[in-house]
Amino acid sequence: MNSAPVIAGLELGGTKCVAVLAGGPDDVRARQTVPTTDPVTTLAALEAVLDGWDFDAIGIASFGPLELDPAMPDYGSITATTKPGWTGTDLLRRLGGRYNKPIAIQTDVNGAALAEARWGAAQGLRSHAYITIGTGVGVGLVTGGRPVQGMAHGEAGHMRVPRAAGDSYPGWCPFHGDCVEGLIAGPALAARFGVAGDQLPDDGPQWDLFVHDLCGMLHNLVVGFAPERIAIGGGVITTREYLFPMLRARLTESIGGYGSFAGLDMDALVGPPALGAMAGPLGAVAMGLDALGA
Repeated sequence: MNSAPVIAGLELGGTKCVAVLAGGPDDVRARQTVPTTDPVTTLAALEAVLDGWDFDAIGIASFGPLELDPAMPDYGSITATTKPGWTGTDLLRRLGGRYNKPIAIQTDVNGAALAEARWGAAQGLRSHAYITIGTGVGVGLVTGGRPVQGMAHGEAGHMRVPRAAGDSYPGWCPFHGDCVEGLIAGPALAARFGVAGDQLPDDGPQWDLFVHDLCGMLHNLVVGFAPERIAIGGGVITTREYLFPMLRARLTESIGGYGSFAGLDMDALVGPPALGAMAGPLGAVAMGLDALGA
């Protein structure tokens, strides 16, 4: 008889939400996707799924920003977000009160990073990062087995980087304009180039700008935090793995042989998540296991 805990994992994304009933990557018992619309409709649809499942704990890996300080009155809530209608949505109290099960919450990128550490390519590493590029751009940083957390969780997707020569696009981000998210997130690509990212030709010059802007963020992550692995996932890049050699070459050039970063094995440093498209949902499962101390 299998006595391993079973988790109801909820990955909340800007375009879709994924609910999984699982104990880990080799024990996925059910999976269901619902579109991300307004919070009332979306959460009701997710609750309808969970109402039919038997589980030991709930893990939430959500788009942010989130309030993750347990001392704050809005702990477990979405704070000021670009997604209409979601600001102030209290995920932790709503779901915790409905199911009365152990529950834990993290950002979607921190959850995915923890899943990569538990089951994926970051096993045994001291520090690593997970980047998602989809409706937004998020960065999860893990050191010593725990996400980096200061006065709030980091929002490295909103850092500003040097612009490519001649690129005058003002940026899509309503808060910062041409931060990294404002330049390379899915909606930014559509606004910038007049066509959805999945419709851009593989050999289009648009990807040179994408690589330039993303590499600026990679450079800052490497010199600022020295992660041993940077996994990059999300809908924009998942089907375009040919971009990874371009990113590695550009990052090598950008680092310029400096100090301890000279001669980095870029193939080992930068790549897709080992868990593939399941990194995000399994991040929610990892949070549920954390809630149980498992």
